[in-house]
Amino acid sequence: MSWEDKVRKVTPYTPGEQPRRTDIIKLNTNECPYPPSPKVAEAIAAFDEDRLRLYPDPAAADLVKALADHYQVDKDQVFVGVGSDDVLAMAFLTYFTAGKPILFSDVTYSFYDVWAELFGIPYKKCALKDDFSLDASDYLQDNGGIIIANPNAPTGLMADLGMIEKIVLANQDSVVIVDEAYVDFGGVSAIPLVEKYENLLVVQTFSKSRAMAGMRIGFAVGSKKLIAYLNDAKFSFNSYTMNHLTIACGKACVEDDLYFKEITGKIVATRERVKKEMAELGFKFPDSMTNFLFVTHPQIDAEELFLALKEEGIFVRYFKKPRIDQYLRVTIGTDAQMDALITFLKEYMKNRSFV
Repeated sequence: MSWEDKVRKVTPYTPGEQPRRTDIIKLNTNECPYPPSPKVAEAIAAFDEDRLRLYPDPAAADLVKALADHYQVDKDQVFVGVGSDDVLAMAFLTYFTAGKPILFSDVTYSFYDVWAELFGIPYKKCALKDDFSLDASDYLQDNGGIIIANPNAPTGLMADLGMIEKIVLANQDSVVIVDEAYVDFGGVSAIPLVEKYENLLVVQTFSKSRAMAGMRIGFAVGSKKLIAYLNDAKFSFNSYTMNHLTIACGKACVEDDLYFKEITGKIVATRERVKKEMAELGFKFPDSMTNFLFVTHPQIDAEELFLALKEEGIFVRYFKKPRIDQYLRVTIGTDAQMDALITFLKEYMKNRSFV
């Protein structure tokens, strides 16, 4: 047996393309089209670079306190990590140890099965309904844990809080993770439920609504016991995961609630306008509660349109997977960016006699 036979081999997650070109409209990775809070720039300007020679606070206490104050929970109920992917991976490693299959949707964030494979966790995919909505009955079977993206990605649909609570209540012998990466664009968070259910962990990110994807900040809110176990795993893996500057910028960002509401409001308004315009062009899509639309057209091949848009310098996301290979996920950008998209689509369809 060679050394290579002993290597853990996995199929990695494929992130959205990050092109080096600057002359494009980038609508493929659900980043915020607006800059972070001005208070983040102030935090960067005030930062003492001499601190970089010292290890950061492993507990990221300043950021944890800011989040606890914002969401009105105890600081012992908050966990932070390097993006929500780091938080979720640590949660998989910590909680999903029963040897029973964990449950998640067949059409959802494609990192879930990657983590399960990496950590040797059995899993079962529960099929969404034909309209891509969640079927709560799928999550009432025996399991080793549950993770639900809500709103879901890439579909954009939001399950109501009553359905989430029903699932959490029925699975009190398992940890239920609700991944709320997109909740700030019109969704209703499950964070208030953590006071009622010790087995519920809610995960969010600064990458979408807080315009800080490049700084990598994610967090979780849960019961004190859940968070304590998560911290134990983190401090057994890598204590110093978040650097000084990120902690300072994260704290400044979460404390500027006015700006946060301003930019999310802009994105929601643009999304609702673009829904109407896309519908007028014959596109179909679930009623998104996120910063993207998941669109299909009965007369246009999705991959063909994806390539045509890319040629034009408009990048969207295409998933060549069962059930969704005729859909494109389109991030909501600025009004000007979306106007350019709609203009291209009108011309594209006119040239092919679709309109």
